[in-house]
Amino acid sequence: MDATDTALLLLRVVVGATMIAHGVNHWLGGGGIVGTAGWFTGLGLRNGVLQAWTSVVTEIGAGALLVLGLGTPLGAGAVVGVMLVAGLLAHRTNGFFVFKEGYEYVLVLAVAAVALGALGPGRVSLDHALDITVTGWAGGLLALGLGVAATIGLLAAFYRPAPAPVVTGQEAH
Repeated sequence: MDATDTALLLLRVVVGATMIAHGVNHWLGGGGIVGTAGWFTGLGLRNGVLQAWTSVVTEIGAGALLVLGLGTPLGAGAVVGVMLVAGLLAHRTNGFFVFKEGYEYVLVLAVAAVALGALGPGRVSLDHALDITVTGWAGGLLALGLGVAATIGLLAAFYRPAPAPVVTGQEAH
């Protein structure tokens, strides 16, 4: 195994395992599904329980695909979608740095996923063993396009933030 295949394996396993852990945490950690649903509802998403379960299945599924190197651009696209939604709804207004709840972490995972889509899973993967590897511009654009399309679809269907409170002249004093 050469350095490139080793690097791709490491990147796939770390990003994939991170997504699996994130999904399991949304499912079983802290407030579990109910807590995750409440958080998603607080971000402006309708049907919080559906959003929580969709997030859990997507994160664990995408992570498993990346760890296995199976359908790599599809798994990478799912990571992009989850991270884009998180970045837009939960982190964007907090600036860049993760220690201030910014979008640093989600940006790095999303870009790593697009890079995996473009570079492919490497030779130590089910994609390679099954000869279904999609790489280059096609793989990168597939990962990016799927993630963006999924984000647009989710936000169009479920994003309904609470209206901002109206401030009248007397309340402003």
